[in-house]
Formats: sequence, C-alpha cells, structure tokens
Amino acid sequence: MPRRVYINDVSMRDGLQIEPIFVPTERKIALINNISRTGVAKIETTSFTSPKAIPALRDAEDVMKGIERAPGVQYVVLVPNMRGAERALACDVDEINLVMSASETHNLANLRMTRSQSMRELARIIAHAGGRVATNVSISTCFGCPMEGEVDPQEVLRLGDFFADHGASGISLADTTGMANPAQVLQLCSGLAQRWPDMALTLHFHNTRGMGLANVMAGLSTGIVRYDASLAGLGGCPFAPGATGNICTEDLAHMLESMGIDTGIDLDRLIFCAHEMAETVGHDVPGQVMKAGRWNKRFPCPPDLEQVRERALSRDAA
Repeated sequence: MPRRVYINDVSMRDGLQIEPIFVPTERKIALINNISRTGVAKIETTSFTSPKAIPALRDAEDVMKGIERAPGVQYVVLVPNMRGAERALACDVDEINLVMSASETHNLANLRMTRSQSMRELARIIAHAGGRVATNVSISTCFGCPMEGEVDPQEVLRLGDFFADHGASGISLADTTGMANPAQVLQLCSGLAQRWPDMALTLHFHNTRGMGLANVMAGLSTGIVRYDASLAGLGGCPFAPGATGNICTEDLAHMLESMGIDTGIDLDRLIFCAHEMAETVGHDVPGQVMKAGRWNKRFPCPPDLEQVRERALSRDAA
C-alpha cells in the first residue's frame, strides 16, 4: 500500500450540479474556503458549462473570482468545450478538467458529440492551453455504461493513449454510475503507471452499488494514489440514469487514516465541512463517518456496569 494518497474533493461541482436547489454564490464561496483548510489536494470548484445545461453552476466566474486560495491547494474547474476553456483561463484556474466518455452512447447523451468529435475538441483545448494550466482529461463510463453495458477496456486505453500523446498532464478514469467492481479495477488499472509514466492518474468512483471504497482498495494495490471524492457523498451525473453519489470524501479520508496512510487531511475539520454541506443541501446525505464518528470514538460504559460485574463474579463464587 502507498504511504501517501491525495484526495480531490469534487462536491462543489459533481455534488451540487445534480441538486434541485441553487446554492447562493456567497454560500458556495464560504464552503470552498472552508474545504481549502482541510488539507485536500484539489478542489473542483465549479463547471464552465452552459447555464442552461447546468443551472446550479451558472455563477462559475463569480465563484472563482470570490474564493480565497490556500497555499498547496489546486483549484480545478470542469470544461466541456473551447468556450468553457476560454472562460476558465480568464479566471486564472490552476487546472482545467476536460471530459468525454468511453461509451459512444453516453458521450452523445452528455456532450452532444461523437467520441471522435470530442477527441478532436479536447486535443484542441489542450493545445490552446499550451501549458499555461494543467489539463486533466476525465474519461467517463470507463467501467461500464448504463445504456450500453460493458465497455471494452481497450477503448479506455486507446483514449488514454490519445490524450497522453496530445500533451494532457493527467487522466482520470471515472466509474460514472458505480458499475465497477474491484476485480475490474485491478484488470484495467494494473500497469497504467508504467503505460503513462508522465501522467497524473486519478480514479473517480461512485458508490451507487456500495462498492466505492472497495474499488479504492483495488486501485491502491495498483499504485494509483489520487482519488476524487465528494463531501457527504453527494453527486451524480444528470445525463447518466442511476448515477447516485460519489464516494464520500470524509469516509475515504477516515478509512485511509485508520489504515495508517497519510492524506494530509485534518479529518475533524473535514467532517465539520461535511455537516455544512448537508445543511446547505437540506436533505439526508450518504456520508457515514459524519454520522457515526471516527472508528476510535468511545462511548461511556453503562452506569450499572460495576453492579453487573459484581453479580457475575458472585455467580462464580457460588
């Protein structure tokens, strides 16, 4: 197992994009500022998407210009096209996260383009960024498509090879609807660090079927040390049927900390932020550690424990 793992929180983008309410800009900025102080490696702050497509994130520029940037934290935004890239670059972001799908059907439903068209568009954006900011390509539905079913791993590798050749600085493999299982993660991810040695590799799991953290364990065993997660377990893709929440940031950080793996995260502060997020969206959330507390949380003994002990010992004496 690795000694150090890097957690990227995506709740402000992946989490809020599917919420039916519009979170006020000032509240978003306050949440991001608090998350910035938890020790996460990256925060995906918003998406420079058409406001008609994702109205919950229509204030992208105002959010990016209003946040207080913490040293050591990278502020990432999702960008679907060249227009979004121009908007993002004007806001001095640290990284643009480009997205397309390994599934042709999901790519058409999500981006209104064929995969070939997306490949050309994203390569053009990477070239346009010209190294001014980091460029990460997130490949959705790597482990299965809710409409097509199984996705050929060779297609995922083909896409990754293409973007590695075109100068992307990172690749994220996304389990968009929680279809992955640990054996599948092992099969796809083993050897990727050697195949793409100059790329920052990230895994993005959803917990739709309860296998999110198990899939992280499989990913860790292949040497991948970067993981996306969402505070309180919020998230989901509005264009993917059945896509419920991402793996939960504080649950992931708690698991790794309890295993002795360093994440650089202040878990108590992160749990506080998860409660803030739950309060903001105003409904029950999937996160477990924020409800149960750390694994080493201790509770008081029953008040009559000594009396119970004495009665038990007296039975032995008799």
